[in-house]
Amino acid sequence: MKRLFTLIATLLVVLSQADAKEWSAQWIMAQNTPTKSKLLTNTWYCFHKSVELPAIGSQSVYADIAVDSKYWMWINGEMVVFEGQLKRGPSPRDTYYDHVDITSYLNEGRNDIAILVWYFGNHGNSHNSSGKPALLFDCQAEGFTILSDNTWSATYYAAYEQTRGTQPNERLAEGNIRFNAQREAEGWTAKGATPSFAKAVEVGKAGYEPWNNLIKRPIPFWKDSGLVEYESIEQQESGDYIVYTCHLPYNCHVTPWFDIEASAGEVIHIQTDNYMGGSYPNLRSEYVTRQGSQQYESLGWINGHAIIYRIPKGIKVNSLRYRETGFNTEFTGTFSCDDDFFNRFWQKAARTLYVTMRDTYMDCPDRERAQWWGDVVIEQGEAFYALDTRSHTLTYKGILELMNWQRADGTIFSPCPSGRFYKEYPSQMLASVGYYGFYTYYLYSGDDSFIPVVYDRIHRYLHDVWQMDSDGLVIHRKGGSNWGDWGDNIDIELLLNCWYYLALQAEREFALMLDKQSDLEMIEAKMAGMRQSFNRRYWTGKEYRSPKYKETTDDRAQAMAVLAGFAPEEYYPAILEVLKREYHASPYMEKYIDEALFRMGYADYALERARKRFDAMVNHPTLTTLWEGWRIGDDDFGGGTINHAWSGGMLTLLSQYVVGISPVEAGFKEFRVAPQMGTLNRAEASFDTHYGTIRASLLRHDGSIDLRLTVPEGTIAHLTVDGEPRTYRSGEHHITLTE
Repeated sequence: MKRLFTLIATLLVVLSQADAKEWSAQWIMAQNTPTKSKLLTNTWYCFHKSVELPAIGSQSVYADIAVDSKYWMWINGEMVVFEGQLKRGPSPRDTYYDHVDITSYLNEGRNDIAILVWYFGNHGNSHNSSGKPALLFDCQAEGFTILSDNTWSATYYAAYEQTRGTQPNERLAEGNIRFNAQREAEGWTAKGATPSFAKAVEVGKAGYEPWNNLIKRPIPFWKDSGLVEYESIEQQESGDYIVYTCHLPYNCHVTPWFDIEASAGEVIHIQTDNYMGGSYPNLRSEYVTRQGSQQYESLGWINGHAIIYRIPKGIKVNSLRYRETGFNTEFTGTFSCDDDFFNRFWQKAARTLYVTMRDTYMDCPDRERAQWWGDVVIEQGEAFYALDTRSHTLTYKGILELMNWQRADGTIFSPCPSGRFYKEYPSQMLASVGYYGFYTYYLYSGDDSFIPVVYDRIHRYLHDVWQMDSDGLVIHRKGGSNWGDWGDNIDIELLLNCWYYLALQAEREFALMLDKQSDLEMIEAKMAGMRQSFNRRYWTGKEYRSPKYKETTDDRAQAMAVLAGFAPEEYYPAILEVLKREYHASPYMEKYIDEALFRMGYADYALERARKRFDAMVNHPTLTTLWEGWRIGDDDFGGGTINHAWSGGMLTLLSQYVVGISPVEAGFKEFRVAPQMGTLNRAEASFDTHYGTIRASLLRHDGSIDLRLTVPEGTIAHLTVDGEPRTYRSGEHHITLTE
């Protein structure tokens, strides 16, 4: 019965995402699809349809398209979608689909549709493979339909082969790409093409297993730079090869391209300078030449600061270029101050944030591309201050995914979607559903639509899975991993109590919004019990420490006790002394330590500690992104990638605390400006909200701060001026603040 309840609840959450579309198309596959699962992995397929259409008229025509795993589509020879389809997993059973406007690509008369499908056939930490490489295409317009069925033609694309040698690590769903141009199906995507593929095979209606319910893509299609020139290119002889090191402007997602003249059978090797990022092999590609002139783009994105081509001597290289793609958002947020260290930190953090966004938020774009929720919590906070409001959709998607993957026993876990990883990391899960996770998304975005959808599942996790002891504190549970952070000296019992209390804070707000009175009484009783017992058990008189914890004092635990609201002001000086001598947190938890320092009013030391901790990253002369750990490639930090957005939490704090802008009412309908400039004399920030751009600039002189503030239409700013609360409505304001 318990399992039945969970399955029903999951179905209700998924159906809340589904629209009312009536599907008519059939899932189709190629007749020559390999039958052995081992041979299916990392394979490519061509689908083609020629169709006669009447005049389109003034209507808009959309195609709803789903595949496992990715696709590229041409209509009448023109590229329509470059890398469509989201990695599979809105729930453990279901599949996303794309809603594509094809109006401008269709003509009266003959139209040719060509779709190239890449089937991963592998779960990794970011994808849930269906086990079948199929296509669904459903276009229903006034006067005509275009539906995938057995009138389409399809083939297994043998030009895409398997690389030998080192393969990607098991965390990646994607495989290496090897394209043999001698086996290319030339011209099959062109207008008027008549490829000699066999008839496609119908394998089930929309809604059938293994693809099940179809959920509309909730995030934008990728931003696409088109093919562009590299910043610079170096070349060097290496045996039988010329190695071209092609420098990118920054760490980004790219698909490499070349134009060459060659004899047949030569092999070109392509990878990034970041191929071993995170200490494990990532993705690379190979190209086998045909005779003559040829152009090629390796379609699976890779990331780094440079693309490295190993091209056999004798091949004439006409051009080397790349295409940057990424999440379709803009860097509309800004920050600057009179300390260039923090300007550079902000820029590197923003770049790191962007390179860890795509199908989901990712821990890193190289080693595993996985939606770890400890990372997501920090990434979403950065996005609110750095990116436009389209970025909000990625958190919304992640929230629904996390709760749709809840297990029968009530536990939740990440990364998900994933068909291979099922361990619950309790500290990350409490962070996700809590104040810094789901509640921050609501408070900053103003979007409350997800709350009634996931509330009961949050409640189940917090009250069925977690239990309290006789003192009203959380009973320590390891879940799938006792992980609390990278590094040593982790007081996990204390940390879990803080994370749990912050989760109750968020649930309390949601219960108020939904008028869950009985839940509210229980939540508030638990919170009161924790407040009564926490300091009695964990405060020693000079620091926070669990009775059973025997290691060096944990800096993380001091910070989390402050942020959860357990530490009264009289403890602050002692906590400050602990934070001046203990440095155990990874860059992930360092964000919360710096925030606690601001929360206690120690802005000077918050800036000093951040400068000390992040010095090597910010001052690195060539890397444009922040690292997973304090050192690169260090096993103490999971392998130590060079691009981990969890390290950028100070970006949030610079806008939220230094310039001092934070929401009072959801979506910044009302917001507070309470600057803590610390040792800075000038600071300014701006960022987008759904109401418009909030902008504040601060200039310190003669014991006062000159504030220039932009308040968007429909919003209210709250400040304290000369000790008195003031409100400012929309417009431009010039205010003097006394320190």
